[in-house]
Amino acid sequence: MSCFCSVRLLTLHPMPCWASDVSISTRGELRTGSRMALLARMTKARLFRLSVVVGSLFMILLIIVYWDNVGTAHFYLHTTLSRPRGALPTVTKEGGQGFLSDVDDFVEKLLSSQHGLDLARKTEPPPPLRASSRPLSRNLEENVRGYDWSTRDTGAVLDQETLQAERRRTLREFCASSNFTFPTKERSFDDIPNYELNHLIVDDRHGIIYCYVPKVACTNWKRVMIVLSESLMDQGVPYVDPMAIPREHVHNTSTHFTFNKFWRRYGKFSRHLMKIKLKKYTKFLFVRDPFVRLISAFRSKFELENEEFYRRFAVPMLKLYSNYSSIPTSVSEAFEVGLRVSFSDFIQYLLDPRTEKLAPFNEHWRQVYRLCHPCQIEYDFVGKLESLDEDAAHLLQLLKVDHLLRFPPSYRNRTASSWEEDWFAKIPVAWRRQLYKLYEADFVLFGYPKPEHLLKN
Repeated sequence: MSCFCSVRLLTLHPMPCWASDVSISTRGELRTGSRMALLARMTKARLFRLSVVVGSLFMILLIIVYWDNVGTAHFYLHTTLSRPRGALPTVTKEGGQGFLSDVDDFVEKLLSSQHGLDLARKTEPPPPLRASSRPLSRNLEENVRGYDWSTRDTGAVLDQETLQAERRRTLREFCASSNFTFPTKERSFDDIPNYELNHLIVDDRHGIIYCYVPKVACTNWKRVMIVLSESLMDQGVPYVDPMAIPREHVHNTSTHFTFNKFWRRYGKFSRHLMKIKLKKYTKFLFVRDPFVRLISAFRSKFELENEEFYRRFAVPMLKLYSNYSSIPTSVSEAFEVGLRVSFSDFIQYLLDPRTEKLAPFNEHWRQVYRLCHPCQIEYDFVGKLESLDEDAAHLLQLLKVDHLLRFPPSYRNRTASSWEEDWFAKIPVAWRRQLYKLYEADFVLFGYPKPEHLLKN
């Protein structure tokens, strides 16, 4: 009976073979449809996330540009100089940088469309030009050196356009020449560490980048940059007279917005924005005969009482090269007993291989090619201290800021190139030749003749 019931139950609802096949097929189609629907949803989600990321990056960059320019109440550029022939430094477009390249185009169009406009306030007529008042002698160095307030002969001004074209051409040719090499020449702008970009001061109000070189009128050029960028206030009002700015404020690193500070403000966009500004802004520097610059650095840092340079540099020099064992702890005590670093000590210090191993050269005697990177940055204007008054006046005219200020007067007892023979008289010829090799790139790149009279026996 049980067997019969079992057989009967099995035969009550037999399943045809075609029904079984349909069921399997349906389940397969359902699974395929589910997978396709899932893939579609995942694709949409990924596209949405990607669009959110791209949109966010775009907005961040837009906010950065707006903050950096409109935040200073002046969102416009002055690219007034005639660009040198040949390609300007351009933003590299590497793989995966398509978005940034598009942003470049947008930013350039935005900057161009805003040229000459003041978004924060109505255009006002320029203030009347104020002649620089004579400075108060707050600083020992300025008190000792004084200023030259004599009137210049404007009839002797050189053909500045031709002169600038020649200086830029010299730079380009030697930077491109494979026959002339020096350290760091072949590296790209991206290879320069941020801490080596601390001499590039940016003025976003007027679209200017200035690379300052110590002992080449950099104090007064920094004063000019402070006035133009309005980066320093006097009782809540920006300085309008360069000579009214105290020297101690001029050299305060917090006063100037330099390239090495971009990272703190812009993060990973910093290097890219540097390139945009290098492409759009007017870039200038001032240079000087390298050997004369060394003499000037020695005079101001070791012939005058300077506590910082005495402890950091003079004491080690006196121990290493003058064999002093007992040295006063302060510069005033040393000067009282007539103990000073000699120019010979200073030259030995520069030539000593141990100097660079301990730390890079101090900025006052570091080579210009290491401070301003002229083979990685194509400068629009190269001024020289030897023609400072003419070059400065011409540059301010080209920047269209000559109605705002005048360049401060020169020091009246500026270190002259005619002094070289006297200063190097006690320096062995072998040392002079080594020193020339150390600064050869500065001589060549900036068109200074090789000082043959100092390098011959």
